[in-house]
Amino acid sequence: MPLAAGFEICAKCAKSPPRFGKARALFLYATSARAHTDVLGSIIRRHKYGPNQALSAVLAELIEDGLPIEPEYDVIMPVPLHHRRLLKRGFNQAALLAAVLSRKLCCRLDVTTLIRVIATSPQTAQDFDSRRRNVHNAFAVRYPQRVADRKVLLVDDVLTTGATVNECARVLRLCGAAGIDVLTIARAI
Repeated sequence: MPLAAGFEICAKCAKSPPRFGKARALFLYATSARAHTDVLGSIIRRHKYGPNQALSAVLAELIEDGLPIEPEYDVIMPVPLHHRRLLKRGFNQAALLAAVLSRKLCCRLDVTTLIRVIATSPQTAQDFDSRRRNVHNAFAVRYPQRVADRKVLLVDDVLTTGATVNECARVLRLCGAAGIDVLTIARAI
């Protein structure tokens, strides 16, 4: 995935370009055996899977201190959760992060246009191809006129393989989005 630090493009992206433009992450975090010592990964997992939303403030502070983008977007959209997962979890961690970005960049936040229409299984333990198949056709655009000819900043907490944001970008492009970039707190290594 293209990253802000170094602007490197991975071999998979060079071979099969993603549907989004730039993907920026504020930090890298480990998903391998060394993950147990990774403080950021621990915070992200506890924020995502734990009931304590207070960690949103910590992650929001990281965003505000290290934001690697200019305010060049028409709309900010979080990667949506399926309504059943949202009900179970009680919040969408990507929407909380997108709200912080919206305020910081003085840009419109839209949490209703991009929706998840299929309750996919968690991506965590899946490889690249499985992740891609898992999210294929899982998203839809409810109000196409809100993305037509607009530059969209898609927000999520973590970018691992890019399968989820790529599928979101695919459906946004089908509805005429002028451009889609991605911003996450962390990029898995």
